[in-house]
Amino acid sequence: MKFGVSALVTDEGIGPAKLGRALEERGFESLFVGEHTHIPVKRETPWPGGGELGRDLYRTLDPIVSLTAAAVATERLIVGGGVFQVTQRDPITLAKEIASLDLVSGGRAAVGVGAGWNREEIRNHGTDPRTRMALLRERVLAMKALWTQEEAEFHGDFVSFDPVFSWPKPVQRPHPPVMVGGNHPAAVERVLDFGDDWGLIWLPMMLEGEGGLGDLVADFRRRAEERGRGYMPVTAYQVPPDARVVESIVAAGADRILFTLDTAPEADTLRSLDAMSQLIG
Repeated sequence: MKFGVSALVTDEGIGPAKLGRALEERGFESLFVGEHTHIPVKRETPWPGGGELGRDLYRTLDPIVSLTAAAVATERLIVGGGVFQVTQRDPITLAKEIASLDLVSGGRAAVGVGAGWNREEIRNHGTDPRTRMALLRERVLAMKALWTQEEAEFHGDFVSFDPVFSWPKPVQRPHPPVMVGGNHPAAVERVLDFGDDWGLIWLPMMLEGEGGLGDLVADFRRRAEERGRGYMPVTAYQVPPDARVVESIVAAGADRILFTLDTAPEADTLRSLDAMSQLIG
């Protein structure tokens, strides 16, 4: 089992380089950082977690900058987007940024992708929220073309470009793994369609019983084999630092656990990581 954390790195919490070093020193495998380019002041879209938005959501550093800082401060730590808001980014530029991160880190980049939930934020980037899932698919496939083809070309309904040169290519072959998150059947279908790793969001009802986490993982693996995708890893996301939860995820056959790390000053963050590290031995 691999253990990492998912975090929002902001200007008010621990810096990304210090966070990366702290994780590696404590034996963690990975750091996945989230992003919001901005949060509109006036919005109607409710926060999926309920309640009011935390200030960390609108104070996030650019994820590529954070992950690069963490990468150059470490030697083994996997550095990933958790998630990159692909529907709010130009795919040609993002493909180059991720390939550059993979090169600078020596092949340690991971690519969590999402379509976003904040409709006002999405609209501000010129994206129609109603078509964001189809747009996500095409932009991911376009990035894979840019990473793997010497003269890359892509033509879809939302993304289209004639043959181009785009370098550097990623160190990892054929490209860094693309983790697609979500528990809805449609999200699982997207993983099987254009992803390489399932970012399964942990929920309390998955602890035990029929239809729990073990059944979900087994069904996903069966479907992946039937689709000719072979073995596909499963990352359990938004996991609380609880021994019973960790045991259930290990028993279910997942490959990675990402503990949720709250945004906090350096001293508080280090204490949280010390407590989490007791669960990964």
